[in-house]
Amino acid sequence: MPQYLLSMYQPDGDPPPPEVLGPIMDGIRAWDARLREAGAWVFTAGLFPPDTATVVRPAESGMLTTDGPFAEGKEHVGGFVVIQAADLDEALRWAGELSTASTLPTEIRPVREAPPGGGAG
Repeated sequence: MPQYLLSMYQPDGDPPPPEVLGPIMDGIRAWDARLREAGAWVFTAGLFPPDTATVVRPAESGMLTTDGPFAEGKEHVGGFVVIQAADLDEALRWAGELSTASTLPTEIRPVREAPPGGGAG
């Protein structure tokens, strides 16, 4: 079954106060329970803030590392979920429910299957 990456974009800065965030997290937990009950859950992860990122890129003298996110912006990927769905329409339905529960934009991308022997596809 095809897999899809659902990336949640959140604004930079402090999280909302508990009275705002609490109901949002309740909605996300309920969505997660439905996803798992349907057998569509594959993997979930939250990410630390973008200022904890390190970027590695090739340079003439070897590897160059810089602190901070690759791109500056007002939003960042705060977490992601990998799901399996019959098709894009089903993935869109799950993403729409997540976006509604989280009140955040959600990007959907199909996951490319690794070729035999591993490696990136």
